[in-house]
Amino acid sequence: MEYKLFLIPLVIMVINQGLKVVVDMFRGEFSWPSVFSYGGMPSSHAAVVVSLATLMAHYEGLDSPAFAISLILALLTIRDAVGIRWHLGTHGKILNRLVKELPDSEEYRFPILKERFGHKSTEVIVGMMVGFALTVLAIQFIK
Repeated sequence: MEYKLFLIPLVIMVINQGLKVVVDMFRGEFSWPSVFSYGGMPSSHAAVVVSLATLMAHYEGLDSPAFAISLILALLTIRDAVGIRWHLGTHGKILNRLVKELPDSEEYRFPILKERFGHKSTEVIVGMMVGFALTVLAIQFIK
């Protein structure tokens, strides 16, 4: 197996998570749990799947089954990030608000739900750009 096809997307995921931490620090929203959380700018999921598709296009060709599979995976992952996961976070916010309105004696019975799961379109677009750009750079430097 070509180690590049496996290693480059993983390294890009780590770099992207680092960028996410920097963005959160710049916004004053940094917390250690957010380092491994879902959502945020830029999308690590988008960066990884675009990196993989870019690698497949480069090394296997645009007409290869490997590229077709990686492209479908990328489209599904990106659609999920801005679709169902975004709605899941919205539902969490609404349910948390409803629980806060309960009497104190009842409120403690319900867990606080996570509210950050999905991505805004801009977060996904930036993640895609990061994944593509870093992969192109990696291809140039790793022969």
